[in-house]
Amino acid sequence: MPVEPYQVDAFTKRPFAGNPAAVCLLHKPAPVQWMQSVAAEMNLSETAFLWPLDDGYSLRWFTPAAEVNLCGHATLASAHVLYETGRLAADAVARFHTRSGLLTTAMDEGWIVMDFPALPPHPVEVPWELISALGLQEAPLYTGFDGEDYMVVVDGEDVVRGLQPDFAALLAIKSRGVSVTSRSAAPDFDFVSRFFAPWVGINEDPVTGSAHCCLGPYWAEKLGKESLTAYQASSRGGVLQVQPSGDRVTLRGQAVTVLSGQLLA
Repeated sequence: MPVEPYQVDAFTKRPFAGNPAAVCLLHKPAPVQWMQSVAAEMNLSETAFLWPLDDGYSLRWFTPAAEVNLCGHATLASAHVLYETGRLAADAVARFHTRSGLLTTAMDEGWIVMDFPALPPHPVEVPWELISALGLQEAPLYTGFDGEDYMVVVDGEDVVRGLQPDFAALLAIKSRGVSVTSRSAAPDFDFVSRFFAPWVGINEDPVTGSAHCCLGPYWAEKLGKESLTAYQASSRGGVLQVQPSGDRVTLRGQAVTVLSGQLLA
């Protein structure tokens, strides 16, 4: 039976912005190697695969090179497809069973609200090779995501936007991804960031929902705010609303479908 793939731009309300994700609606579980091959064929930062369970959906995420444990924009895209196609009513809660446990989403006045685990950052010793590969002289460094991702805090949005990392040098460092962030210079946003992940085949991710599980708790404490609006300053750009609360983080975003079809292989 042909698979229905959709391409959705997540964390944006207009096409050709935000972060594109492929969403493949399956009727039953598929072999891991097939899902990885489809993700490589789609060649987007993430491809989501979901199939129905008795109490929700199983959801898995793949980059073109590897399966990942948590992905915000492809979860947002998956929920968007379920609501838009009528598989879920607009007032229903989507339940996704994932490698990171149960994730839920709901619709709220045109925004999709996602309940994710909080991954607060912890200060670590600065690997100079990482700072140098980012083109920086010095910066505070934190780790989150079970020690697999880094977060670098810099002084000024212009530094974030002007980064030109040496990706070959980054690959020589043990990591999975690195966020670079600063307070926003614009009154509409509280903080900005960019996210680099050449280790999983993505030099720069356009908008990274999961990174805000770490960025959100940091900036909420730093700025003394319960709710924040974030901008990921990639070339495509994307907007997130972030609200940390204990061991959870609420992420709010919008999405738009730009393509649908049939996968025949």
